[in-house]
Formats: sequence, structure tokens, C-alpha cells
Amino acid sequence: MMRTLLVRGMLAGLVAGVLATLFAYFFGEPSVDAAIGLEGSAAHSHSAPEAHEHAPEEEELVTRGVQSTVGLLTGVGLYGVAVGGLFSLAFAFVYGRLGTLRPRVTAALLAGGAFVVVFLVPFLKYPGNPPAVGQAGTIGSRTSLYFGFVALSLLVGILAAAFGRKLADKLGAWRGGLIAAGGYVVLIGVAAALLPTIDEVPDGFPGSTLWSFRLASVGTQVVLWTALGLAFGALAEKALGRKDTVRVS
Repeated sequence: MMRTLLVRGMLAGLVAGVLATLFAYFFGEPSVDAAIGLEGSAAHSHSAPEAHEHAPEEEELVTRGVQSTVGLLTGVGLYGVAVGGLFSLAFAFVYGRLGTLRPRVTAALLAGGAFVVVFLVPFLKYPGNPPAVGQAGTIGSRTSLYFGFVALSLLVGILAAAFGRKLADKLGAWRGGLIAAGGYVVLIGVAAALLPTIDEVPDGFPGSTLWSFRLASVGTQVVLWTALGLAFGALAEKALGRKDTVRVS
């Protein structure tokens, strides 16, 4: 059964990745193109005219057209497959431990919680930036801080879920869930306040371009996690059966 869920999770992740790619292409790529244009204009204006006359043009290893189509599909698709596999493992762990919820409902709740904990909360602290935003020398530190906060958010989320499950037995599901969610918000809020803030948006960068890029980033993840939860829920329900309440672990 675990193998069946893993395969279906990867398949659902592939479907979610394709849908997220389409969203990112139509709503995210225009802001990326605009940012690249601004970056090129800034580099051209700050270089000496003589350098443009004698310097040979650098040949692109991968064209922008390939990056925005095949490259985007490959990257997001592989990400979706990987996330789908991990999602199926998490589903196998929690299924049956949340009461007698149907697989569709369990998958939907898990996808919603994962979207908030894995993406939304870290994104609010360290939002993504388009090209021309950020300094080359801080890429390592920015990446470390972001993924470190993702790991911290995931750890606190797991602890809050476990704590809330125990409280639900004593106080009821509603009260236990509220207390657990409140504890997560408090702990992660303190951690976010203590971690350094990174703001490298250059002066004069169009706010509309930055806003469009970040909004598209959030939208892409919404499509990915929504499609993953719905697709995997349907596939898992077929595998487990609607009346199956046996714990998969």
C-alpha cells in the first residue's frame, strides 16, 4: 500500500507541477521579463561606451525562450514530483490519526497545512525577488536563511500538530486545534522577529513589477498545493476505498 500511495503521490505531483507551470508562465514570466529588461538597461547605462564598441557579445548557453518554457516546465515539474512523493509519505503517516476522515478530506487538510507551513509563512519573512533585485554576494546567506526558516517552520508545525492532537482528546478537536495553531503562530512569530531581515530592493525599482512577481509566486504555489491535494485525494481514495478506516503506517 505504501508503494501504491508513493506512486500516486508522484503522479499527482506531476499533474500539479504542470498546472503550476502554466500559471507561472502566463502570470509570472511577464514580470520576470520586465525585471530582466530593467537589469539589462541598468548594466548598459553604467558601462562605458568604449566597452560596448570593443567587447564581444556573450553567447547565451540557454536562451530566455527555453528558460521560460522547457526550463520552467522541467524545474516546476520535477519539484512537483518530489513534493508529491513526500506528500504521500506524510499522508500515510497522518491517515487514520485524524479520526475517520475520508482520504480526500485528509489530503485536502494536509495540503492546506503544508502550503501555510512550508511556503506561505517562510515567504512572508523572506519573499521571493525577481532578477535585478538582490546582491550577488549575499546569495548564500539569503538562501541559508530562507531554507533554515522553512525547516524551523516545518518543525514547529509538526510539534504543534502533535500537541494539538493530544489536546483534542482532552478539550475537543476545536479547542485543541485553536490552541495548537495559536502556539505555532506565537513561536514562529518570535523566531521571525529574531531572525535578520533582508531588504535589497534597489531604489527606483518599479513596485508594480515586484508586486506582480511576488503575487505570481504565491499564486503558483496555491495552484500547486491545491492541485496536489485534490488529485492525490482522489487517487488515494480509489486505492484505500471510501469506507477504509485502517491506519496506513
